[in-house]
Amino acid sequence: MPHDNLDLGALIGSRICHDLISPIGAIGNGLELLLMELPASPELSLIAESVDNANARVQFFRVAFGKASQGQHVTPSEIEKILNDVSRGGRIAMRWTGTDAPNRATARAAFLAAMCLETALPLGGEIALSHSGDHWTLHATGRRITPQPDLWAHLQAPHTPTGLTAGQVQFAILPGLLAELGKQAKVTFTDTLATIQF
Repeated sequence: MPHDNLDLGALIGSRICHDLISPIGAIGNGLELLLMELPASPELSLIAESVDNANARVQFFRVAFGKASQGQHVTPSEIEKILNDVSRGGRIAMRWTGTDAPNRATARAAFLAAMCLETALPLGGEIALSHSGDHWTLHATGRRITPQPDLWAHLQAPHTPTGLTAGQVQFAILPGLLAELGKQAKVTFTDTLATIQF
């Protein structure tokens, strides 16, 4: 993907996430006020869970698809909170095992890589993200790892992939972003473990 398109896509992602954060937050605040006045009910609980999930996904997408300014970092506590929130109630748990604050561009690459790994976990599982110095390692574990070879080949391809669905767009964005960072993904698979390193 050309760099100009990468930047444009990131700006679009930033704009969409920015514009969604406030109304989702307002819905959450309004719901809290309702919960103080009304008795608990399954319907209100479902709405609350949906609002929390929407907010968590937008925060995750903001890092994965948003514009990363030069020199901008993400704190370990911010990464941990985003991953914990996005994992709540889902079939895939994501956890952070790093200790230092990575720059936002590499954190963006890691979140995109995590989205790639999600596609290989049809029965659910866990994705662990770790960061040391300038090096990232992501491990996905599950009862069954089923990567689609033609899909994963995009991570090694120097050209813009074609034929991807909206749910696979991370495979188009990640190689170009890693190239900008002077990195390339190393991917390995076993029956129960998938690893991405860069």
